[in-house]
Amino acid sequence: MTLKPSELRKMDDEELRGKLLELRSELMRLRAMSERGTIGKESGVIRETRRDIARVLTVLRERRTKA
Repeated sequence: MTLKPSELRKMDDEELRGKLLELRSELMRLRAMSERGTIGKESGVIRETRRDIARVLTVLRERRTKA
């Protein structure tokens, strides 16, 4: 589930912060699963989650610099 920047820009700051917390907890869960071996390295979900976090942070920083 890749987040599109256009979708993120439609959200307000509180929704973005909530999404960021959700994604960070998801990343922790995925990393734990990876350590246990229940998730394959070739699945790419960890990379996708990290990139989604970066997208959310980018949108938040864009808004901070504009204001």
